[in-house]
Amino acid sequence: MQGVAAKSASGGYGEMRVATGIVGSANLRLGDRVAAVLEAQIAASPQRFRGIRHRAAWGDSAYIRALGGWPSKPADAPQRILLDPDFRKGYAHLRTYGLTFEGWVFHTHIDDLTDLAKAFPDTTIIFNHLGGPIGVESYTGRRNEVFAAWKQSVAELAKCPNVVAKLGGMQMIVNGYDWHKRDRPPTSDQLLQANRDWYNYTIDQFGPDRCMFESNFPVDKLSCSYTVLWNQFKKLTKDFSKDERAAMFHDTAMRVYRLPRV
Repeated sequence: MQGVAAKSASGGYGEMRVATGIVGSANLRLGDRVAAVLEAQIAASPQRFRGIRHRAAWGDSAYIRALGGWPSKPADAPQRILLDPDFRKGYAHLRTYGLTFEGWVFHTHIDDLTDLAKAFPDTTIIFNHLGGPIGVESYTGRRNEVFAAWKQSVAELAKCPNVVAKLGGMQMIVNGYDWHKRDRPPTSDQLLQANRDWYNYTIDQFGPDRCMFESNFPVDKLSCSYTVLWNQFKKLTKDFSKDERAAMFHDTAMRVYRLPRV
């Protein structure tokens, strides 16, 4: 990634600038031993390395866990990893190096992310994919119930000033809309009709200056096109102010990931 970013910065891809900030992965359950891993990643990309993503999207079935990116072995996917002492020992090193944390959980474990944010108030957490509302298997047909529980958890998380929210990731199979099973992909209006309440509530709780839109491609490609996805976001924010839109489409990400202006 550092090589791709460097070539882009030198004009190798024309005017486009790619990967001005890079988020990597590290096994935070290594505890203090993860420091060497973080230092190696910083050394590999000293100008661009910004943070770590460690999956914590645990589900009550092997199928849901697989949708969250976990291996199917229960031993590899502890249910409440964000509360694990070894994980937190490794997590503590993020603040040492000024790194952010991508919080990818399903809606059933948003409260664990809130607990983590309160325990480490000086580490910035990016709340990924709206907390992954589950709509498959045992959660099929329970969208109103899931939405109510999700709202309560998001409201508590938003009280943590060190947390910002990514708006997107609602086109995954785990969300239960089954876009990928349709003969024709959804239009931007159809996406907006399905997702508007989730997005608006998150924006209301965090505020535009703590929200940023995301594509989650190529995973979203299972459900819709890149253009349709972003047209949905444009329509969602048509009544917001110029400054509020600038924050969600650009400024929040620039600030949180400390991206250079090019």
